[in-house]
Amino acid sequence: SDAPTRQVLAVKIGINTFVLLMGSLVFGAFVLKIFGLSVPVVQVAGGAVLCALGWNMLNSDDSAPTAAAPVIPSDLAIMRAFYPLTLPLTVDPGAIAVAVTIGANHAHNVERIIVGLVAAAVGTTVIALCVWLAYRYASHLVRLLGASGTAVFLRLSAFILLCIGVQICWDGVAELLA
Repeated sequence: SDAPTRQVLAVKIGINTFVLLMGSLVFGAFVLKIFGLSVPVVQVAGGAVLCALGWNMLNSDDSAPTAAAPVIPSDLAIMRAFYPLTLPLTVDPGAIAVAVTIGANHAHNVERIIVGLVAAAVGTTVIALCVWLAYRYASHLVRLLGASGTAVFLRLSAFILLCIGVQICWDGVAELLA
């Protein structure tokens, strides 16, 4: 996609990241209670999703962009800002499980709740800004790495994503068995 589309995507993914993480912090525990779910169950499911995503990325044939690769139309790229670019690639189920866990362990007096919400908003803003920077300047990194460097980077990232998925899943299973 072109530079203006990448800029729009970076902003949208940054905003989506903020909203998704804050929503998970504030409303996650409530949603889990409504559906009768526990954090370990969310970890197992989230870990399984990450494992599948990492495995698919690891085994894909199109690991690096090439000059002959088709260009995705701008409107289609922007439609993908939430799914799959924000969720699950940027804000994965593991991040949501962590946010829900933090949100579920909230304070019980008003002053501590306000301090916790302000701290969560500041922390989530910093994360969203980092995400924006990463997406905004990713094309510079791709140019720097070249085609083979990008392929290696993507394969390594896919393997790390698979490992994170296994770890999150394992943590959930271990807590369920405990």
